Amino acid sequence: MTSRFLLIGSTQAYSGKSTATLGIAQQLQARQFRIGYGKPVGTERVTNDPVPLDADGQLAAQVLKLPPDCLAPTLVFWEDWLKQPDLLPQATPLTAALESYKNLTIPDLMLLEAPANLSEGHLFGLGLAHMAAVLDAGVVLVVRCQSLLVLDELLMAQAHLGERLLGVLLNAVPADQPVREILVPMLEQRGIPVLGILPRSRLLRSVPVGELAHHLQAQVVCCPERMDLLVEHLSIGAMSVNAALDYFRQGVNMVVITGSGRTDIQLAALEASTQCLVLTGPNPPNPMVLSRAEEMEIPILMVDMDTLTAVEIIERTFEQVRLREPVKIQYVQQMMAQYLDMERLLSRWGSPCPSG
Repeated sequence: MTSRFLLIGSTQAYSGKSTATLGIAQQLQARQFRIGYGKPVGTERVTNDPVPLDADGQLAAQVLKLPPDCLAPTLVFWEDWLKQPDLLPQATPLTAALESYKNLTIPDLMLLEAPANLSEGHLFGLGLAHMAAVLDAGVVLVVRCQSLLVLDELLMAQAHLGERLLGVLLNAVPADQPVREILVPMLEQRGIPVLGILPRSRLLRSVPVGELAHHLQAQVVCCPERMDLLVEHLSIGAMSVNAALDYFRQGVNMVVITGSGRTDIQLAALEASTQCLVLTGPNPPNPMVLSRAEEMEIPILMVDMDTLTAVEIIERTFEQVRLREPVKIQYVQQMMAQYLDMERLLSRWGSPCPSG
């Protein structure tokens, strides 16, 4: 097919869609294409200048250095609508507003970040399949590949999207899964091209300490200037100190959560690859722990909740991590250059030649 529009979608939320959109755009820019960006369905409005965008759109505009005439406005924000559902009558789809994207004639190619899954946005006439039909767009699906069972959801997506499905990106692929040996041939035989196999990355899954503090509503009692440290792994300190020493030595860039009274565990964690301590319970940190943490420049967060609740919040934060930090953006560019078959994507997309 030949189209100026490419929709990057997914079958489930937090599959790496924003990361893939940014990575594909960077590869296209490296080939001298002039890129436009849009995200028809946004989460929470962060800017109206020069066009309405959510956080993902604002980041894409900044990283890709896009001028206003290469940005398509977000048409609906979930947060706005949930606060005032009557803002948009349910019988009025936003098809006409979506068609206005065709008026952006300066970009060679328009990348549109689709909603979280195949059905989201349907309320507004902005479901993935409908948008692809209105804009005559190709679709690339990003799938978090935790097991071979993703075959079922991809076959369902193929039935839903038809020939508009240009291919899939298998993301966060574990090293121990026989994806290349078993899943890829099965997809290719069924007419679903695999455009890239992206390995699981601890860096991309990492979370800044400041984001953990925000979600935990924590009190920062040590090293508030180190909120930019990235944590990759959660460890729970609920064992004997001897067992903890061996346990902590196996972790890398950890956030360690333990009771505020477990001074022994806290000191053991500070001697390992720990980026942050999260203390639950009413007791203030032991002065010896505070002194050592300050010396090691390791933040300590105090939370007013039980350990189980804190663990659930931290795990949810890891699952919903977003691309923000410059080191991650640089890594995405390198990863996509290595693992994305851009020539095959361009061939199936039938995209125009770059304008220079």
